[in-house]
Amino acid sequence: MSEPGSTVPRRQLGRYLRDLRSQTGMTIVEVAKKAELSTSTIQRFERGLFPAKLRTRDIRALCEVFGADDNLTAALEGLARQANVQSWWHEYDDVIPRSFNVYMGLEASVERMYTYSPDAVVGLLQTPDYARAVTRAGFPEAAPEQIERRVQMRVRRQSLITRRRCPAELGVVLGEAAIRREVGGRRVMAAQLKRLADMSTMPNISLRVLPFSAGLPLGQPFSQFVILNFSEAAKSNSCEPPVVYLEHATGEMYLEKPTDVRQYTHSYQSIQRAALDDQASRDLVRRVAREFAT
Repeated sequence: MSEPGSTVPRRQLGRYLRDLRSQTGMTIVEVAKKAELSTSTIQRFERGLFPAKLRTRDIRALCEVFGADDNLTAALEGLARQANVQSWWHEYDDVIPRSFNVYMGLEASVERMYTYSPDAVVGLLQTPDYARAVTRAGFPEAAPEQIERRVQMRVRRQSLITRRRCPAELGVVLGEAAIRREVGGRRVMAAQLKRLADMSTMPNISLRVLPFSAGLPLGQPFSQFVILNFSEAAKSNSCEPPVVYLEHATGEMYLEKPTDVRQYTHSYQSIQRAALDDQASRDLVRRVAREFAT
C-alpha cells in the first residue's frame, strides 16, 4: 500500500487525480507523457501510493495537464503537503511492518469503527499485560525491548477512543472464546476482563459478546474484521469512503468496493443481533473476570 506519511490525505489525493483524469478522457499513457512522468508513477499516484516525500511540483504538473483551475490546484497541493506529515506511529517503524502504517493512518482518522473478533480481545481494549502476552506469542524471537515498544505503541493507539475531545466511536463484538481463553495467566485475564467491562460503560463504546449458544449467525465461521468509517460532515469528494480491514497470517487486505463494505457491514449487524445486548455482555464479562480472579 502507501509509503510513510499521512494515509488519508494520500488516498484522497489519489482519488482526486483519478477523477480528474477520468473527466478529461485521457489514458494513463497520455497523462504520463504530458506530465513527463512514468506510467507506473501515475498508476501509483491514482492508488494513493506516493513516494515517502511527495513533491508538490509533480501534483502541479498533473493539474496543468488536467486543466485544473488555480483553486483546485492549490487544494491538491495542500493535500500533498498534508500527505508528507509524519504521524506519531512512525516513531515505531522499527517494530511494525510498513504495510501496517497504512492501517494506522486510517485508524487515526476514523470517526466510527466496528470490529468482530471471535478469539481475542481487540488491541484498542487490551491491557498492557494482555498486549505483552499476545506480542510475546506472536514474536517469540523478538528482543524484550522490541516487545515493550510494540506494547507501548498498542497502548498509545488507545487514545483514539479514550481522549476527552471527540473520541472515536467503537463497536465491538467478541466471541465468547475471546473472554474465556486464558492469555498471560489468570491474573492477567481477570484484569483484562475488568477493563473490558469498565470501558464498555463509556458512551462511545459498545461491547457485546457472541455466546457459544448463538452458534454460527452467518452459517459459517468468520474471522476477525474491522470496518472503518470516516467523517460524513462534508458530503463531497473530500469525505473518505469506508474501508474494511482484514488481517491474515500472510498479510493484510483493504476492501474499498461499496459492495464489499456493504457485505461486511451486513455481516457485522447480523453478528451483533445474535450477540448478547450491552448489559448482558457486561454482566457476563464481569462474571468471567471473577472466575479468573479466584
